Amino acid sequence: MKTALITGITGQDGSYLSEFLLEKGYDVHGTIRRSSVDYRERIAHLEGHPHFHLHYADLGDSMSLLQVVGKVRPDEIYNLAAQSHVQVSFDAPEFTADIDATGVLRILEAVRQCGLAATCRIYQASTSELYGKVEQVPQNESTPFHPYSPYAVAKLYGYWIVKEYREAYGMFCCSGILFNHESERRGETFVTRKITLAAARIAQGKQDKLYLGNLSSRRDWGYAKDYVECMWLILQNERPEDFVIATGEQHTVREFCQLAFRYAGIKLRFEGEGVHEKGIDCATGRVLVEVSEDFYRPTDVVNLWGDPTKAQQELDWNPTKTSFEQLVRLMVNADMAKVAVERAGEEVRTNLAEYLEKGIVK
Repeated sequence: MKTALITGITGQDGSYLSEFLLEKGYDVHGTIRRSSVDYRERIAHLEGHPHFHLHYADLGDSMSLLQVVGKVRPDEIYNLAAQSHVQVSFDAPEFTADIDATGVLRILEAVRQCGLAATCRIYQASTSELYGKVEQVPQNESTPFHPYSPYAVAKLYGYWIVKEYREAYGMFCCSGILFNHESERRGETFVTRKITLAAARIAQGKQDKLYLGNLSSRRDWGYAKDYVECMWLILQNERPEDFVIATGEQHTVREFCQLAFRYAGIKLRFEGEGVHEKGIDCATGRVLVEVSEDFYRPTDVVNLWGDPTKAQQELDWNPTKTSFEQLVRLMVNADMAKVAVERAGEEVRTNLAEYLEKGIVK
């Protein structure tokens, strides 16, 4: 039985990877941060599994990482923990640098200091944001990097320090340059989940309007559940190499929005340009989507499009196992169900309050 250690196990990718590795027969360990608020809903169904274990540690605390790595002595480490929101990185650049850049170094050093450099394989979750102000379309493993946010700059350090430890110490450490990957478990502050949740709420009368940033931004969107398989394949490869993880397809935020609303039962048409563009319900004429300058970034990446040829050929990975349309439908269906449950809960609470007020129940 192999042993895997996952940082960021409570996140979207961490939860899917945990399920994947448990199915493969791994003993799975994950790191979580101490918090007074429970944020483990994505992995709650795994707690109690005999081969699923959690440990307190933080990428900002080298001693905690040393303790966990020394105790678990993993065969594989998947470093998925990060401050992963691009917009937040402009507001918290120092924290982003400490976790996304120096945090990677702390992982690598923990492995070395625990004497596991020759036996432990390390996967680093890198990002398409490295390409930033893109110099080539589509982007592959040879495309020059041009990071365009504090998040991307921090992640670029992580990418290069992995490469340095691989060459300097002969460690099996690799980076997967992940393009945007979404799912029904995506955080609600990310644009795709923001769209699908808003479409569900608007369709069920719980929200009036959705505000977005640049509708013309282009992204390569894949399904997170498919992407964690590629992470695993990278560490099963004969040689430690870096890979682009992408679908090879590109869509605008506008396209994602139109499709999400269609699956929620609303046909949108877009009128206007730039900050004056609006998404209008074809059936009622209501404006349901507007552009807000509040969601524009100081420097904005607008044209990310990955070339997954290397992963297809060398790892035999299928980047379009789940199509773009299937991905959006999965997310919308999940959020339609979520909103319906919330509405039902509100009705129960309202009725209970009325019954209490009338003395029907005590």
